[in-house]
Amino acid sequence: MTRIIAGAWKGRKLVAPEGVETRPTGVRARQAVFDILMHAEWGGAAWLRGCQILDVFAGTGGYGLEALSRGAAGAVFMEQAAPALAALRKNIAACKAEARVVAGDVFGVQAGYPHALVFMDPPYGKGFVGKALAVLSARGWVAPGAVVVAEVGPRDEVALPEVLAERVHGKARLVFGRV
Repeated sequence: MTRIIAGAWKGRKLVAPEGVETRPTGVRARQAVFDILMHAEWGGAAWLRGCQILDVFAGTGGYGLEALSRGAAGAVFMEQAAPALAALRKNIAACKAEARVVAGDVFGVQAGYPHALVFMDPPYGKGFVGKALAVLSARGWVAPGAVVVAEVGPRDEVALPEVLAERVHGKARLVFGRV
């Protein structure tokens, strides 16, 4: 079971569906992501507090809920798998978070409003980051200059216009970029 690391909901446990279809990000990898976001010249605590968050392939919602716990302005979660959606909704309710859930395939999503921070944690080895980012950008979900944090497999390609940082945590590679 994973938990919220810091902020208003620090220590809150997050539920995850059984099985291997949903792969919740480990606490250490998520901590590394937020350490980088909070201390980078292109990030910081004040920046995060003003951000609208988009958590794509959200799974249990760990990234978006962590950002909300640390003071992000708002969040939208996108998830397709029914077991993950159920866990995501339970986690949002347990945190009493004000957030929107978009259920369904990210590639068929309708138009939305721009977000300054986008988390993407797709299934590894599918090449979904670039494809999903193109769709989301075209439909207004991604703000110009948004920071994208992609958690991908070790060999996955991530084509971002500007790569800001990259780290490896176990089987996960964390790529930070700007669009």
